[in-house]
Amino acid sequence: MSMSDPIADMLTRVRNALGRQHPTVSMPSSKVKVAIANVLQAEGYIKDFQVLPEKPQPVLQISLKYVGGRRDRRSIITGLERVSRPGRRVYAGKENIPWVLSGMGIAVITTSKGIMTGQEARRRGVGGEVLCKVW
Repeated sequence: MSMSDPIADMLTRVRNALGRQHPTVSMPSSKVKVAIANVLQAEGYIKDFQVLPEKPQPVLQISLKYVGGRRDRRSIITGLERVSRPGRRVYAGKENIPWVLSGMGIAVITTSKGIMTGQEARRRGVGGEVLCKVW
């Protein structure tokens, strides 16, 4: 079955796993999902990720990150929001890249130079499609 928005599916799977405090979450892999996971790991929102070679499609497995003891355990990610959707694409120029919680969160942007955070896109002077916001 084809999926109309695989990035929204990825974010929903992560959000659901965080709500149940699962240590890992698995989903079908793609280049865009791996690039988003790479950005999340570089920014410290997830522990690790790996691509498992399975048939018929590789599986992306993300290890989620939590803080606190056993009883008061909270996830590092408090919110995920999909911005650009297949029915409504949202693009931002280099001067209009959105700030997420006044710099406390990140905007994940796909540019001509690859997928990166909004802060890195501002530093490089490129704009692009705003995929999602994470805080």
